Amino acid sequence: MPSPTPARGTRSQVPGMGRGADEPVFREPWEAQVFALAVALHDRGIFTWPQWSEALGEEIRRARIAGDPETGESHYRHWLAALERLLMARQVADPGLLARYRDAWMRAAGRTPHGQPITLHAGDFEPIGHSGRAS
Repeated sequence: MPSPTPARGTRSQVPGMGRGADEPVFREPWEAQVFALAVALHDRGIFTWPQWSEALGEEIRRARIAGDPETGESHYRHWLAALERLLMARQVADPGLLARYRDAWMRAAGRTPHGQPITLHAGDFEPIGHSGRAS
């Protein structure tokens, strides 16, 4: 069983994460979820911490080249992009599956009032127009 030790201390190394007792660690719930997903995928042996570091570093480099100042507000978007690339590289998921989940998430987010938890339903995974509705 892999040791969780490499993940300890990560909070202090991530730009934009809350550091004071009264500061939030994550700005949005999805940021906490993508963080937990990265740890869980590592624990399952999908990638090593050095592979994760390399993938995340590459995403941050791409973003900087594209003009992202990396102030911390987009940091977890880089985490998500790095996870997607690692999952595709290791053939855990393909671009179609990732797009399907992204589309389902966007549908669910679109109907959810601001500040409320986003909940996915089976219908969110249906292609647009499949059930005769456009949402």
